[in-house]
Amino acid sequence: MAIFGGKESNVFDTIEEHLKAVDETLEAFRGLVSAYLEGNLEEAKELEEKVSELESVADKLRRGIETMLYEGAFLPTNRGDYVHLSEQIDQVADAAESAAHTLILAKPKVPAELKNEIMELVDSAVGTYELLMDAVRALTSDVDKAIEMSKAVEDAEESADKVEYEVKGKVYESETISTYAKIIWNQVLTKIGDIADRAEDASDQVMLMAIKRRG
Repeated sequence: MAIFGGKESNVFDTIEEHLKAVDETLEAFRGLVSAYLEGNLEEAKELEEKVSELESVADKLRRGIETMLYEGAFLPTNRGDYVHLSEQIDQVADAAESAAHTLILAKPKVPAELKNEIMELVDSAVGTYELLMDAVRALTSDVDKAIEMSKAVEDAEESADKVEYEVKGKVYESETISTYAKIIWNQVLTKIGDIADRAEDASDQVMLMAIKRRG
């Protein structure tokens, strides 16, 4: 295991906080979608506020990481890697917030026959991020595992893409969903898929950092 000084340890602690804040954002978003699909609009609106609050927490932690890095944590050649990683992790929360706002602002009619499929996409996207957390955590202890988990994130993102494609197809084929609702659901489903896409982007950075560390 690599030995790091106090500044580096503080960065790792804050990265862990950042990972958890983004995870909490995604869990709130998952609850929001579930509530919306079940017709609980007030609960969904409350969870939208929670998603925004948690995304703001994550954003502050990202800025804290960047400040510590610019104040001298790590060698200059490594600082950019961690700055880039923290930015990409933060974009996962951004994607969830964007999807939440679109859903609550537009309020498309719920396609009852597609509730399970929509939640499957949400679970696939959130699951991709959960694998990313394991990849990031492995960076400090086991670069081979970090690489392995990064590949797992890529596989999970591909699975989420397939779910997204299938759900969109069913939305467009439906005779009970209005044209307006189809347009909005397409946007929402794309933004949910973005959660997995942004997690994969971050996993690419993890793999790059792990390969550099392994030498």
